[in-house]
Amino acid sequence: MSRRNYGQACSVAGALDRIGERWSLLIVRELLLGPLRFSDLARGVGGAPTDVLTRRLRDLEADGIVRRRRLGPPVGAVVYELTDVGRELEGPLLDLGRWGLNFYRLEDASELEASWLPNALRVILEPPSDATLTVQLRSGDHASILRIADGAIGAQRGEATAPDLTLAGSPRGVIAALVLADDRERVEIEGSPAALERLRAMVRLPDRLREEVTAGQRAARAPSPSRA
Repeated sequence: MSRRNYGQACSVAGALDRIGERWSLLIVRELLLGPLRFSDLARGVGGAPTDVLTRRLRDLEADGIVRRRRLGPPVGAVVYELTDVGRELEGPLLDLGRWGLNFYRLEDASELEASWLPNALRVILEPPSDATLTVQLRSGDHASILRIADGAIGAQRGEATAPDLTLAGSPRGVIAALVLADDRERVEIEGSPAALERLRAMVRLPDRLREEVTAGQRAARAPSPSRA
């Protein structure tokens, strides 16, 4: 099946010719954290039929956005990873996620998958240029690292050496611990309280979503009506 093409001499149309198909940007989202085998990529993307995912990867490879690489022994597995051109989508993809917050609802956080948590936090955090912080995230069987420096947030899978802060729990719980300063969902927090407060101060949300958060905080603090 041939790809759809806008056929326009416009760089926006040309970009959409290459990444505008369904699942393509979600493939990029998962590979921003590092290489993945096909089976892991399929789980991370969430719901893409195998044949469709295969076609998307083939097209992204053809356009020089993704490449295949065979890991050396003893693993010997084939992984997919972003090329340098593919990694250039990191900024635009995070900006698209921030724009998408205009349509996000607070309750949507309950549907976040553990593998999506690092990029979800990168979308809602805006660090100052002088902030330097290493955050270890653990959610389900996923471990990842956020490295904050020079006004940007890098992310990768794995374990950090001597992180400033460690947050472990469900994606909803970790986000609530930062956005709502609410740790009722059994989030494990290790590290200095100052590091946690610095991270909380970096949260940036659209006004509508911030108002929804504030309303939720007021409702949580309201006393329960007494029984007659």
